[in-house]
Amino acid sequence: MTSASVLANKKTKTILIDVALIITMYLVPTISHLLALPVYYIEPMRIMLFVSILYTNRLNAAFIAVTLPLFSFAVSGHPVFIKMMLISAELLVNAFLFYYLMKITNKPFIAGFISIAASKVFYYTIKYLLLSTALLSGSLVSIPLAVQTIVTLVLSGLIYLKYFSDRKAA
Repeated sequence: MTSASVLANKKTKTILIDVALIITMYLVPTISHLLALPVYYIEPMRIMLFVSILYTNRLNAAFIAVTLPLFSFAVSGHPVFIKMMLISAELLVNAFLFYYLMKITNKPFIAGFISIAASKVFYYTIKYLLLSTALLSGSLVSIPLAVQTIVTLVLSGLIYLKYFSDRKAA
């Protein structure tokens, strides 16, 4: 296989993953209504970011971090513009920290857990400031912290399993 065909295959894979993620983001509100469950509790945008991190590349993960909230806003008007910007920033921080922590620790569970936790601290700090200046309305915490902790642990565990299985296969 030539290097050009390898690059073409990687680009095709990345494009297919991106399309699947965008379609999924488009369907999340519908799924939430059909199931009468708050699907946003499982943080679908963060899950999609980690799918991108695990199966594509850094640049694409940044693209997903910015475009998923933007796409959701464009399609449904939710979240509101300022919160959409905040979510994009949080996801970018999450992706950057994950790659940085993997580089210095090479421990996927720790990199996943700390990057998610630190991006949440960033998010809640900025959200608190926006709420206190009345630039944003609503409550500070809309997803129970216990649920966020479980999602963080599950995602970090899945990241570990993916990296572990990749090492075993190599």
